[in-house]
Order: sequence, then structure tokens, then C-alpha cells
Amino acid sequence: MDFHSAIPDRRPVRLSAATRSFALESLQGRYGDEAMRTPAVTLDDIAEFDKLAPVDRYNHAIRRIAQRAPIRICDQEQVSGAATLGLAIKHVVPAAYGGEPVCSSISHFTPSFEQVVRHGLRWHENRIKQRLTSKDLNPQQQRTLQSMQLVIDAICIWHARYREALHDKRPDLDGLLAQVPFGPARDFAEAVQSLWFIFAFIRLCGNWPGIGRLDVILGDYLNKDLAAGKLTIDQAREILAGFLIKGCEWIRSAPETGSGDAQHYQNIVLGGIDEQGKQIDSTMTELVLDIVEELGISDFPVAVRLNEQTPPHVLARMAQVIRYGGGVIAAYNEQVVLDALERFGYTRREARAFANDGCWEVQIPGKTFFRYVPFDGLAVLQHETLRLQGKPACFDSFEALYSRFRHDLDARVGQVTQTIMQNFLEQETQDGPWQFAQDTLPSAAVDLLVEGCIEKARPYYAGGPVYSVVSPHLGGLADIANSLYALKHYVFDRKILDLDTFLRIVADDWQGHEPLRQRVRGELLYYGNDHDEVDQIAARILADFSESVQTRQGQCPLLFPPGVSTFGRQLEWAAKRTASPHGAKQGDVLAGNQSPTPGTDQMGATAVIKSYCKADLRSLTCGTALDIRLHPSSVSGENGTQAISSLLQGFVSLGGFFMQLDVLDDQVLLQARTHPERYKTLAVRVSGWSARFVTLDEHWQDMIIARTAAGL
Repeated sequence: MDFHSAIPDRRPVRLSAATRSFALESLQGRYGDEAMRTPAVTLDDIAEFDKLAPVDRYNHAIRRIAQRAPIRICDQEQVSGAATLGLAIKHVVPAAYGGEPVCSSISHFTPSFEQVVRHGLRWHENRIKQRLTSKDLNPQQQRTLQSMQLVIDAICIWHARYREALHDKRPDLDGLLAQVPFGPARDFAEAVQSLWFIFAFIRLCGNWPGIGRLDVILGDYLNKDLAAGKLTIDQAREILAGFLIKGCEWIRSAPETGSGDAQHYQNIVLGGIDEQGKQIDSTMTELVLDIVEELGISDFPVAVRLNEQTPPHVLARMAQVIRYGGGVIAAYNEQVVLDALERFGYTRREARAFANDGCWEVQIPGKTFFRYVPFDGLAVLQHETLRLQGKPACFDSFEALYSRFRHDLDARVGQVTQTIMQNFLEQETQDGPWQFAQDTLPSAAVDLLVEGCIEKARPYYAGGPVYSVVSPHLGGLADIANSLYALKHYVFDRKILDLDTFLRIVADDWQGHEPLRQRVRGELLYYGNDHDEVDQIAARILADFSESVQTRQGQCPLLFPPGVSTFGRQLEWAAKRTASPHGAKQGDVLAGNQSPTPGTDQMGATAVIKSYCKADLRSLTCGTALDIRLHPSSVSGENGTQAISSLLQGFVSLGGFFMQLDVLDDQVLLQARTHPERYKTLAVRVSGWSARFVTLDEHWQDMIIARTAAGL
């Protein structure tokens, strides 16, 4: 029973044969296929359902899901509860009226699971009841709170159905549910069960939540039970593996291809310091790494918070796991993220609690409404500044050119933030202040677990959370910097071509000038090669972008933390882009996130990291990701482990923000494309998620293969 490995070494075996078998059948799609056989519950029998208010339709849907969703109990499972309705995999509430889903659902958020585990749902219920006694509530606020109470009632129904089913078949799991999730967990097994049961119910309702800081949620329970001799580390590993395996329940054996499966935003964050500034014990981190190393589960992307005090053995364990491929393990540079959050205005205590939205965008978990809005910065340069689709622009100096680009970038940021306000807020009068809309998507299953919603008696979309965040994201950074650098070098510094001639050649997609294009592509050291001249252009662009976003703060109740990402959108942007001055042709798929343009980084992974870190990344509050792909031959043996550890240390010391590493061999990927049936569990890092390679369509597979395999 082998799980795919990117290197010749076979993955280690620590877990029981039963657990490994459960993992394999989950990874091969048994339970996802099963879920698709029951896509949704039906609401057709509810009289005049279509005339009900949206919140009432939602309340009926959640209750019906709890009443009728199939119950699944597996012989090998360590925790009970399952998201068994297929439409939840499609990101809608899986309840249908007239054959159509009645409501969309929510992702890119991380609930306050810690409160459920530590206090239980009865604590939440008491807070709702207390808030309902307030005399200052309007009818809409009362309905918001009542809807949250109805969610708890629905969980009670679902919980009772599971206890009845477990009573004879799995009395051990029935015993766990006697206490949780309504009461506080008392030990590690109950804590894991409580977390899973609520996580599974939120997913069953179609939402895709992040997990957040797993060691903060579960670590105290684990360490207490280990110290008391209540369980061994091997027993704890089996329990936690059961949790991670259950999270693979939406994998299907033959899904449609596209941007890949496993995009359900269930990210786990580990390590770093706690809210008091104390380094978190690494036992939980090491257990998660053990399980990922053995099973190769990619459905829970894992981000480890690194700092100067991270124990060397944790870096070594991360490196050992990364070697096997899959791109599951990523790293935050904790101090840079903390500085970014405090600079933006979060308190130090809140900043220390950071996790992400389930992908890698930074947020304060359990307190945040989050969306991000990406835009193509390269298109701004091509269409607005250089005017490559019309009469090319004219500039007498590089500074004049850059100044115009800065102006155009600022204008685009203004358009983005204005659109955000129009989409998420409303004004009572044309010139009145922006405020949260009241008529929003029902969201009580989420409201219940996000701080602020009970206190304000407001739902997730209507300003309920403590923070409402919409982040403008710049895309195409490397290609903007490379384009500007090529123009600077060939036109303004070396004067090999005049600007008009160069731009007309580019606008004509380099037709008739292939030797020049190859010279431009191959002669210069572009971003990603530790070359100061182009790297400083990239840093300047980021500083100006961040400043432009910052000037829009305070215009409305929303926060606008800047970030950099593409998340694969370079594929869809390619058709709308022209050719570029750095030698790219129209339609080329270019750089992702803050990574180099494919094929231009020739100096190895360390040089890529150095280029990335020359910008002040603390200005990018939401985050910016660097993708590093390593060839298996460069990470073999103990030397490979040490090399990856050193790479992680360098990323921290140089001032990086977020780095995702993968180990891939093009030849294996090409074989997987030809024989997908042999590589069903081969996972690759796509962007903020890892996906089974065979679930990517041809365009996404091409993009992964085109990434440069960096040496160490």
C-alpha cells in the first residue's frame, strides 16, 4: 500500500494498516462518489416556499439538511460526522427547490473553532439568548439571532441522528458525542471530535471554512493527555490522522478537470508564537507533519509559521516532508507578517493570532469577513501606459514612463476600491456615507462561529464580524518589472532601439523580429535572478501599489489590505494581454503570484528568494506568495533535507512573507498526463492549494509543467 512519492524513497509507515487503508480509499474517491449520489435535500414539499423571505428559506434548508442528509459511519474512522451531500462540493447550500439550489454559500473565512472546542455550543446558545433580551434590537437583528439559534437546533438534530446510528455500531464514537460539541471538550479525543463535527456540519451546509491554528485549538489537550499518560503519541497520531483522512471525503474518483480538486480552503496553520508571545510547543506540528509525510494528504494545505526561534528539528521535519512532493507544506515568515499587521493597525495580540482565509491570504481568524479582488497589473502597463493596442505611447525618459505607469496603476486601484464599495456597501443618498447593506445573503451557520455577529446581531455580509476586509490584489508583478526593465535597458540606457520602434514591434507580436525577441528573452537577467536593477523596479512597483491602496483606507467601513496574487488567473488573462517588451508573445502564460516569469529564473532557488525579498513585503498586509519548484534530484538524501532547511532559514532571514515549495519531475508529470489512472494520488502545488494532477485540465497542467525547476 504505497502513497505517491516524488523521490525514490518510499514514504514511512507509522499508522495502523486500517488507518492507511481508510486513507487510500478516501484518496481514491470512494466517499466523494458516494456524496454525489445524493446531491441535495429537497424542499419542494414546503408550501409556498418560493414566497418566503430569503432568511426563512435558508432556515428551512439548514434544518432539512440536518434531518435528511445521509448518515455515514466508517469502520476505520476515529471521529464521526460527514458532509454527505454532493452539491456542497460545488459550493452551494445543498438544498433544492424546483431542482435548483436555494442559496449560495461562503468560503475564504476561518471560524472561531477554538471557542466551540473550549466552551461548547451551549455557550454560544446562551450568548444568543442573552442578546435576544436586549431592548435595542430591531426586527431584522432579532431574526438574525433567531436564525443562529435555529442553526444550533439543526445541529442538535444532526447530532441526535449520529448518536442513534453509532449507539450499536460504534459505541466508542457515541461516547465521544455524549459531551461534544455542545459541552467543552475534556481531552484530546473529544477536542478532535468536537472540531471535526462542527467543521463537517459547516461543510455539509455548503460552506468551505479554513481550520486555522490547529495547535492552538488542540495542542493543550494533546500535551495534557500525553503528560498524564492518558494516551501515547502513537494513539494521538491515529486520532489526528482520522481527522485529516475525513477531510478527504470530497475527493471523487473521476471528477471533471479544470483548476484541480481539493480547493475547499481547509488550510491548517501551525507553529509560531501564541497571543502572549510565547513559542508554541511543536508536538502538534510534528504530528501533522508525520501524517502528511506518510499519507501525502493534500486536502489540508499546511502553513507553518517560522521565526528565528523555530527549533531546528522542526525545520528538518518540514524539509523531510517537502521532499516527498505534493506541495502541501508552506511557510510564513512570522515576524514579517506580524509587522505587516501591526503597521496596518491591528493590535499586537490580534496580530499574533493570525491565520489565513483557508488559502494563504492573512486574516485574524474567527473575527473576519474576507474577500479579495485581483486585477491584472500587466494589462494596465500594456493597455493604459504603453497603449499597445492603439498608437503607442511616447516618453522621453524612463522616469517619465514609470511616472505614467504609476498614475495608471493608481487609477486602476481607485476603480477597484470603488467597485468594492459598490458591491459590498450601500449609500442612503448619492453623497451619503457608505454603510453595510442590510439585505444580504443568509449566513447563520457561519454567523454563529464568527465573533461580532452575535454581539452586533448582524450577519456575516452585513458588518457582523469584528473586521470586514476586502483586499485588492495586484497580479503580473514579475512581468511588469521585466517589461519595464527591458524598455529601460534597450531604449533609454543602451539606446539600441527607439521607443516607438520597439513598441510597434511588440504590438505586432514580434512578427518578423524573432531574433530580436530571442535576444531580449535571453540576454538580460530578469526578476528572480538576484539582479538588483530589475529587482528594485519590482520593489518600487510594490511600494507604489501599497501606497495607492493605503490612500483609500478610511473611505468606508471596509478595510483594504493590499496583496499580490494570481491564483492561476494568468491563464485567463493571457488572451487579453498583448505581447510584452521582455519577449513574451501574445497568449503566453506568464508569472504567477510574486514568482518569476516561467523560464527566466536561471540562478537557482536562493536567487529567486533574494529577488522576492528585496521589496518591503511588510507593506503587503494581506500577503504575497512565492512559488518554488525543486527537482527531485536536488533534494535527495540528507543533503537534500539540509538544503531545504537552509532555504527555509534564508527565506526567514531575508524577510520573505509566504513561500510554497514543491518537488516535481516533468517526466513524471508527462507520464501522469498520458496514464492518469496510474497517478490518481499524485498531488502538485497549484497556488494556495494542492490538487491531484490528473484533475487539472490541459492548460493548468501546462502551467505547472512550465514552472522552472530551481536548483539548490
